Amino acid sequence: MSDSGSVRKIFQKVSSSPTRPPAEKKLSRFDVADVYEGPAATEGAASGESGLDEKLRQAYFWIVNHAIISPFYDIEYNDEPPTTFQIGDRKTTLSLPTAQSYSSFVLMPLLNLAVRRRCLFVGGPGRGKTASAILMGVLAGYSLTEIRRAIQHGQPEMTVTDLLGNPIPSDLMNASSMDEVRISWRKWLGMRVKIIDEYNRIPTRTQSALLTVLADNYAEVLDQIYECPEAAWYLTANDDAGGGTYKVIEALQDRIDIVVHALHFNTRFIGDLLLRIEAGISPEKMVPESIIFSEEELNQMNQEILAVTIPPELMRRVEFFASHFEFFESAGEQLEYKTKDNVKLAGMELSQLMLEETGRDLVKDLGSQTKNGLSVRAIMTCLVFAKAIAYFRGESSVSFEDFRQMLPFVLHDKLAQNPDSPFFEGGNHSIYRVDRVGWIRRLFDLSSAEFDRLGLDKEDPVASLRAKFDQGLDGLSEKETRVRLSEIERTLQEITKSRKVYGHVFDDLLKLKYLHQRYTNYLNWLLWTNKA
Repeated sequence: MSDSGSVRKIFQKVSSSPTRPPAEKKLSRFDVADVYEGPAATEGAASGESGLDEKLRQAYFWIVNHAIISPFYDIEYNDEPPTTFQIGDRKTTLSLPTAQSYSSFVLMPLLNLAVRRRCLFVGGPGRGKTASAILMGVLAGYSLTEIRRAIQHGQPEMTVTDLLGNPIPSDLMNASSMDEVRISWRKWLGMRVKIIDEYNRIPTRTQSALLTVLADNYAEVLDQIYECPEAAWYLTANDDAGGGTYKVIEALQDRIDIVVHALHFNTRFIGDLLLRIEAGISPEKMVPESIIFSEEELNQMNQEILAVTIPPELMRRVEFFASHFEFFESAGEQLEYKTKDNVKLAGMELSQLMLEETGRDLVKDLGSQTKNGLSVRAIMTCLVFAKAIAYFRGESSVSFEDFRQMLPFVLHDKLAQNPDSPFFEGGNHSIYRVDRVGWIRRLFDLSSAEFDRLGLDKEDPVASLRAKFDQGLDGLSEKETRVRLSEIERTLQEITKSRKVYGHVFDDLLKLKYLHQRYTNYLNWLLWTNKA
């Protein structure tokens, strides 16, 4: 039997050595106005001047070394080409990353804590979903007693009052109006880490009350309102398909920011379990004080993450990627209504209308692989988590690989796969019907390859026209306005030479129409002003 005292010391050890080599950093202050200027507007920002990025990495490495057995380095980075091996009949590739890589089951919940979003754990029972969520609560400074009492356990009999709070009985007896009825609110509503266990077992009516808290940060009972603080949410479900005792309402699913898979237990680590049993160790009770974050530190870290920049060249690739999925040529007569959302609103089946799609290569068309497009919320979440992982890695700006690695966890339940797409019939693509993480990364890789093929990094006429417009209309002459209108029309004429319209072309057409209308309105105003 192991010496429990020495084992406990090992479990509480946090290395004093830096987790990544230090680099020169210059932190710029984030301003809310930057949101409206775009993610790339803040220049010279860098992560971690306060040292909180190092503390975040220390927390990660303590968890993977001592708390959660998750030997799955599925978030891969490489400084040079990795050594690879082809395994099995399907020639599965095993890569050996050449740079610091990470386990998504540990890293993603930790980043979620830093950016205060909503994380869903999916996977079978007993795979550490609730345990991981509890660890996040401990890292946020709560005691185990506080966390465990605050966990909301989904079950078929859960009522709104069970979830949110009860009216005080004496007030119900004596009040002359509902305004006089006080509510005994549940304490979990005021916590900065909120855990909902098996949320897909909560009745539909109660789910709607949960949605209000999760989406809008307030609870309501009998016309009384409780304002909740910004919080990191952790929800669990044993079923990846949104099943359970009750189907999860679409609006609630849509508010989930990231989905994290609880992978299987690797039997080569049974010895580690035995060590914990013999020493009587519960990891959640062993968290070192040095990696616990105060409320002020969490707030500061969030601001530092937002200050991380996204280079314009990467933003253009992100725009191009997001443009593929909404366009659907058979959905409407007017250009603006040729969208998958229009099909959904009409109550039509996308697969039936797809038979009418002609001219476009549906294997090449990335949009054919999905039943929907990307919402504004999904795109914003992608940008936030890309900033978060760049910050975690000690970088001042987001890289291509940062974005690529984050996409699958954000879009896991956001992009509805169209399994009837011809793409899944060729090669080994059928596996992507099951592997959503691999599928979404493949989508981004294919999009980037098409971006390079079109040479949009070298010549992008629509981007050039947008850049001119972004300089402003103040002082623009009538002559120059007419020149720009002609430029837009020439660009549109060039686009019409191609008979095939894909998602990125659709967005370009609408952008050009928008610019044309803005210049037209300005020209009309200019002519009216000159006459006056």
